Amino acid sequence: MIVAPLAHVTRSGFVEGVHHGSAIALDPDGQILLSHGDPGAAMLPRSSLKPLQLLAMLRAGLKLDGELLALAAASHSGEPFHLAGVDRILASAGLTEDGLQNVADLPLGADERLRWLREAKPPTRRAHNCSGKHAAMLVTCRQNGWPEETYLDPAHPLQRLVVDTVADLAGESVAALAVDGCGAPALAISLTGLARAFGRLASAAPDTPEGRIADAVRDHPEWLGGTDREVTELLRGVPGLIAKDGAEAVYAAALPDGRAVALKIADGSDRARQVVMVALLRRLGVQEPGLAALAERPVLGHGKPVGAVLAVDFTGF
Repeated sequence: MIVAPLAHVTRSGFVEGVHHGSAIALDPDGQILLSHGDPGAAMLPRSSLKPLQLLAMLRAGLKLDGELLALAAASHSGEPFHLAGVDRILASAGLTEDGLQNVADLPLGADERLRWLREAKPPTRRAHNCSGKHAAMLVTCRQNGWPEETYLDPAHPLQRLVVDTVADLAGESVAALAVDGCGAPALAISLTGLARAFGRLASAAPDTPEGRIADAVRDHPEWLGGTDREVTELLRGVPGLIAKDGAEAVYAAALPDGRAVALKIADGSDRARQVVMVALLRRLGVQEPGLAALAERPVLGHGKPVGAVLAVDFTGF
């Protein structure tokens, strides 16, 4: 994979570090507006793929709406309302946490994780950030009469449908299959395909499965991430936007007219991900006031800001 500089880390006037990666921006028709690095190379979107996995479930007849639909596409922080939502998804089909096959974990959110540690609470499957997706997968299987014990198997009817759905929305074949951190299949596509898929979700009619997912993400951003998560702040800051973050510093977003962006920081560090996303959205012409606070990340010296993580200037691309 060919990578290019995406962000600089400055300290007291020095460029202390550089984050490399790839990025893509598409116009409403899916044509390339900006290409940086190698966005056509296959990569693993990780949790940025969850809205597309959810689309496969809706196409299979999954019956969820509102905040529970957003939770099914979430990498949630494990706050009490998230865990209660997972229980509600499972209960809708007479299921319990015992059927989940994601790994057990502590909550992803720092404050909630610390609280669990102080209270010596053990890891659970419900607390894992992917439990909303897994609960929805399990419910989809029950509603279709598909095997529930093997729902993570790449050969399972649900996972085959996910592959077909991702290829359909991305406009390209899935290049490879891997195993995600939660145990579900991780599918490889390009950043270009990921952006194209998000553009199609964001611009879909409200009465379609794609449009229902987009509206759920817009209306319930705290269910997609958490009350203090970067992706939640981004969704709140740009009306009409849909977005989803993923492990190893992947990020995708799209606007209602179909304009879309996707990026990956090559070293997997999350600290540059949000500032690069803001720069890409501004390159698309988004100038919402809510973006200003997300446009840079401070670098501290002796507890005070002495520099910042700053995105490269994309205006020349």
